[in-house]
Amino acid sequence: MTFDPLTLTYNENGLIPAIAQDAATGDVLMMAWMNAESIKRTLDSGKVTYWSRSRQTFWVKGESSGHTQMLHELRIDCDRDCLLLKVTQSGPACHTLRPNCFYTLVENGQEIITSEPTI
Repeated sequence: MTFDPLTLTYNENGLIPAIAQDAATGDVLMMAWMNAESIKRTLDSGKVTYWSRSRQTFWVKGESSGHTQMLHELRIDCDRDCLLLKVTQSGPACHTLRPNCFYTLVENGQEIITSEPTI
């Protein structure tokens, strides 16, 4: 079956959540938003391209930082309303310069920072 991004279920803003996972380690790196065009651009180029809600424009991961994501696999969840991107991450995935965006652990009612910036 040929894939068509328009067959996915998008929110009222035409966006779908995309979770980036390290293809080699399985670590969850980050979550961002995509639309049908950013999915198409990602599949065409292999460079993961998201939709920036704050800037209202396309955002090729690593375009300004050099911390790129190259696509290995794109998976669709069972409800077709969330994506899993298996990627090769170059440098830190988080804009805080941490390996991933999920560095705050909630434990016993406390927030604990589990990693420091790597650069």
